[in-house]
Amino acid sequence: MLNITFLGHSCFTLDDDKHKVIIDPFLSGNPLAQVKPEDVKVNAILLTHGHGDHLGDAIEIAKANNATIVAPFELAMHCQAQDCIVHPMHIGGSHDFEFGRVTLTIAHHGSGLPDDKGNIAYLGNPCGFVLRMDNKSVYHAGDTGLFYDMKLIGELYPLDLALLPIGSNFTMGIMEALKAVELLSPKMVIPMHYNTFDVIEQNPQDFVSRLPGAVEGKILEVGQSHELP
Repeated sequence: MLNITFLGHSCFTLDDDKHKVIIDPFLSGNPLAQVKPEDVKVNAILLTHGHGDHLGDAIEIAKANNATIVAPFELAMHCQAQDCIVHPMHIGGSHDFEFGRVTLTIAHHGSGLPDDKGNIAYLGNPCGFVLRMDNKSVYHAGDTGLFYDMKLIGELYPLDLALLPIGSNFTMGIMEALKAVELLSPKMVIPMHYNTFDVIEQNPQDFVSRLPGAVEGKILEVGQSHELP
């Protein structure tokens, strides 16, 4: 059984009772988060891009857990420079880890961190992840707009679950995410990246209620879990 827990925004943990992975651990500064970084116990951290609401508390969590950060090359090097264990990857590549197999997909977005003067450190291309863990395939789209190659992702890696942003403004909105579901053809979809801030306020029920009949929609409240059998 693969247990998926929503920690808010785009942050999820995936736990198969042997390994535990966290994706985009934005906890400090997240007004909806209920878990503190010091309470997180994981084996690995997956980062889709270098914006503060996704890189989040990755450095602190990685050091506290002696956990490996898996991220696009430039972002991984940024974390390595802060004394973290990293495994750099890039789009199109796959790698087998103890916890499962990770593939990086494209994502149409940005990736960078501003300093106190507003100068932005460029941290490479953003990405999405296909994570195959406990014989399940989970697609975390990261922050992205809609792109037609989602059809290829669904064809190459038949998906048990897709985690898709619906917040609009910075990512896909509900209309675009519904088209993404059509292209990806997952068995189940969970919306993310909405309602953390006013500018990405959306009604997830509106999204789930409009899904194709063959696709199960699941809205997770912050802290709620779902098991993939």
